[in-house]
Amino acid sequence: MDFTIRMYTELLQAMQAAGYSFSTLEAFLRNPTPNTFILRHDVDAMPQNSLAFAQIQHSQNIRGVYYFRATSGSWNDRIIRQIADMGHEVGYHYECLTTCKGNKELAILDFEKNLTALRRLAPVSTICMHGSPMSKYDSKDLWKTYSYSDFDIVGEPYLDVDFSKVAYLTDTGRRWDGHKVSVRDKVNAGFNHPFRSTADLIAGLKNKQLSSQVMFTFHPQRWNNNPIYWLQELVFQKTKNVVKQYFYVK
Repeated sequence: MDFTIRMYTELLQAMQAAGYSFSTLEAFLRNPTPNTFILRHDVDAMPQNSLAFAQIQHSQNIRGVYYFRATSGSWNDRIIRQIADMGHEVGYHYECLTTCKGNKELAILDFEKNLTALRRLAPVSTICMHGSPMSKYDSKDLWKTYSYSDFDIVGEPYLDVDFSKVAYLTDTGRRWDGHKVSVRDKVNAGFNHPFRSTADLIAGLKNKQLSSQVMFTFHPQRWNNNPIYWLQELVFQKTKNVVKQYFYVK
């Protein structure tokens, strides 16, 4: 069954069997070696699911990057520290322009406050925009006025990864071809991988269909072995996809 921890473990095993190495975003920006997967995790909710992902990776000497929102449903001091202690990268999943309703002066103050708080728990060198699909504000626009390098940030995936060279696969919409129902979690990609389910993706790995460098984005709250949470997420995402496709996707 797709989008379970069991299926995630199978995917990770297929990635390893395909012979790729794994990287955090910071490490990749500093040294973009070939045959590398960047494992990005957007902790939108249910941080305990992200902890489970981090523990599975740690048991296999794999490192990823975990981006936490400054919301009660994402932020958890204990889990943030545990993930950082395992050697994973921790980053800030900012949405300041959305929460400050387009006011850039308030948004940059909010950004600095939350970044400072996160750095009390773990080193933070990269950030990543939270899409906020129902909002008219794109928080990446904050960087048309300000520079994140002034905050000792070395990278933002949507702005610093060359997606003409790096393929992008995300589970947005609870599917791997979610660009069709995504408002902001998409890039000007130079690659088109025709995968919809995780089983399709595993088959693609076995058939050596993936590019040399790929960023994978996971939303771990979508992956559950508990049948109640699994069904709840299935219904929620199918409904959300319809709403986004008809009212928000351009």
